[in-house]
Order: sequence, then structure tokens, then C-alpha cells
Amino acid sequence: MINIDKKNLSYVFDYNKQPIITVSEGESFTLSTEDNLSGLVKTEKDLPLPENLKPFSEAVPVKNNPLTGPVYIKGAQKGDLLEVDIKKIKPNDYGISNIIPESGLLQNSLKWPELSVPYTKIIKHLPGASGTTRDGIGVFNEKVSYKLAPFIGTIGTCPEFEILSSMTGQFPCCGNWDCRDIKEGSKLFLNCYHDGALLFLGDVHASQGDTELTWSADETKSEVTVCCKIIKNKTIPYARIEKEDSIIQLFADSPMEDAIQNSIVNLMDWIAEEYGIKLRDLYIMLSVLPDFRINVYQMVRHPLFKSVVGAELPKKYLL
Repeated sequence: MINIDKKNLSYVFDYNKQPIITVSEGESFTLSTEDNLSGLVKTEKDLPLPENLKPFSEAVPVKNNPLTGPVYIKGAQKGDLLEVDIKKIKPNDYGISNIIPESGLLQNSLKWPELSVPYTKIIKHLPGASGTTRDGIGVFNEKVSYKLAPFIGTIGTCPEFEILSSMTGQFPCCGNWDCRDIKEGSKLFLNCYHDGALLFLGDVHASQGDTELTWSADETKSEVTVCCKIIKNKTIPYARIEKEDSIIQLFADSPMEDAIQNSIVNLMDWIAEEYGIKLRDLYIMLSVLPDFRINVYQMVRHPLFKSVVGAELPKKYLL
């Protein structure tokens, strides 16, 4: 396992950074990740005040969502597709969630001014049937608890020449997507633009509701185990996800209507190319099938953020 170390953390998808580990195709590896506030908040007395966040908030862009990486996958080259098979996500024994002034869907609310006051909530994570927090319970308070649903919030391969922020960067091959379907058992497909693919990941959430309205989910340190497969000489328009029973086409755009339309168009391209369903039939299928879904993963109010959605279709219709 590659443990958290300042030299292993990055706040950008930077292809100039020296790989922290080199792995072979099909080789499992485990990375430790830090929470979105870089471990600055550990108790409910640690408030997200400007003075407390100063070491990171004064950077441009802000240094949030630290990433572990990059990982060099031997054999991956520009023009290939990387399949990231997510084997295990083990959250820390607690998570943090915050209300940060000037952040969130209800920032500067006149109706509820208390929602603009700095606040920290610590969420205890209890082990589940596996004996770990991978399938554990989140304890919000004495009345509210829920099953943890951990996922990787920020992940990707490095773009060809751009250096994107781990906080506000959203690109076809990488981004702060906060997509709850990038989870154990899922396969994430990413374009490669460099030798070795140069994979970064971090910003694990132990759970999150639709949209992440406060900008802060159940944020946590974690241990993540993945392995990678290389699909030679193949590229896709935007990151894709394959789950056990469904496929999902991601897209980030603004306004959200554009994200939805692009996710559907790219899903149709994917299905027509790989499953051979005629476009006219597929177009109607997506209108009538009751379990076709548009998932809203992230919708936050920020001039640099785009809405993240996923068009999802069960595999039973692709036979």
C-alpha cells in the first residue's frame, strides 16, 4: 500500500509529476487518500473558518481534494483506453461534513441565515459484515444512521497538455465528478494521453446524496484498491462506467440540460457501436423504458463548476 505522504499528494492532474508507483496491467495496488480538506478538520471544534483554511484557500485555484498519484501503468500509451476496476474502498473510522460560508446551494440564504455560519459535523463510521467500513454504518446522531456507500470523488488520467485543478477541473478523462457510481464493483473507462496513463485518485466520500448541496459529503480518508486493464487503440468522448447490471455514460456541462443531452447522445453512440442496437429503436427505447435513468451526481453553485450527470441503462436491454 502507498501511504499518505505530502510528496504523494497533488492538487492538480499534472503529467509532469514523477509517478509514485509503477504497476503492470492486471496488478492490484492500494493507495491511501486524504480527505477533501487535507486533514485540517478532525473534530467538531475545527471549524471551516477562513483563517483555518488559509494555507489552502489562498491558492489559486484553492487546494482542495488532494489526489494520490500519479500511478504509471506499464503498456498504456496515448490513444489507448484505461479500464479501472475498483476492487475495494475502505473509509476511515469517521468522516467530516461542513457548512462553509459562501459555499453550497443555499449560500447567503436570507430565509435561513444560520446556513451561512461555519459548522462541522463528524460522522462516525462503524464496521459492517465484512469487519471493515467498506460495508459499514454511518452514525449521524443518536437517531439517524445509514449504510455507507463509499466512492471515489475525484479521479482520472492526465490530459495531454492541460494541468487541471483537482477541485474545479472537469474533463473527459479526469475530474472532480463526485459520482457515487465510481464505487466497488464498478469499472471506470478513461482515455490515455500519456505513456503509463498517469492515474490520480482521491477525495473519497463514505456517502453522498444527490447533488452534494452543501459542497461537502461524508468526506473521509480511505484506502482504495484497484487494478487496470488497457484497451489498445480505442478512445471515447467522455468517461464511462460499467456496473454489474448497467452501463453509465458520464458528462459534465453547464447548464445541466446540456450535460443531460450530451450524456444521452454519447450513451447512444456507445450502445450502437458495441451492442448493435439500431439508433431509431434505441431512441424510442430510452423514451419508454421505465428504468432508464438520468443520475444527478453533482450540482453546485460555482462559476467554475459544471453539473455532473450520468445516463444509465440496465444491461438486460442490451442482449
